[in-house]
Amino acid sequence: MITMRRLRLTAVAVITTVAMAACGDAGDGTSAAPSPTAKGPKVVAASTWEAGFARAAGATDITVIVPPGVQHASDYDPKPSDLAKVAEADVVLYAAFQGFAGKLKEAAGSGAKLIEVSLDNSPGTVKAEVSRLGGEFGTAEAARAWTAAFDIEYAALKEKVTGATRGTAPVIVSQAFVAWAADLAGARPAGVYGPQPPTAGQIAGLAAKKPRLVLDNSAMPGGDALANVGAERVVIDNFPGRELDLIAMYRSNADALAAALG
Repeated sequence: MITMRRLRLTAVAVITTVAMAACGDAGDGTSAAPSPTAKGPKVVAASTWEAGFARAAGATDITVIVPPGVQHASDYDPKPSDLAKVAEADVVLYAAFQGFAGKLKEAAGSGAKLIEVSLDNSPGTVKAEVSRLGGEFGTAEAARAWTAAFDIEYAALKEKVTGATRGTAPVIVSQAFVAWAADLAGARPAGVYGPQPPTAGQIAGLAAKKPRLVLDNSAMPGGDALANVGAERVVIDNFPGRELDLIAMYRSNADALAAALG
């Protein structure tokens, strides 16, 4: 049987190989200089979420509009300097739910290719979007390598979290946009709230599920309203950090889930 340690070591080896061939943006709104052998387009991403997908797909020249750590990133109001960066892009990545997407499209004009990204961290969606972007960028090989590493790492992380459940899948209620994280614990959400704060009636319904965990969204927290439900609150990150590393984001969330279950 393949152990979690062996899976992780293999994933690290694959990730290291990919990282040696590409470097990403620092995630602070400025573009990192690509390496001399960098390939692919100049990408402007609305947030680190889209940027994480782009980096996984093999992009090396990435600029991020919304600074990392901003809550309610979809409501961000781009500055003129942000829009100037869009005008210089080959590709602009955005999500339909981001309120400023229209400004990005307008700033892009006819010079940049606009690509709408499906921002959902469910593994199947992530792999499909990374593969699609790799095809758009001309970096399909890098996208395939990342996907192989992701499959190995995700399996190891899921083994770690489900191990902490001691064989019994926990009852979980979740904010709508982080419901994907329940799969790491081998569960499906018994109830979902949001994206708006839950009403009194919704809280009562979620409490009736007798959850062990409440998954809250770090970018638009609403779990405080469920403080009296009597479950452990776990804050889940959808957005990768400054390194734009999606796998590191999954790892951090898995650690939080395992700690709560342990």
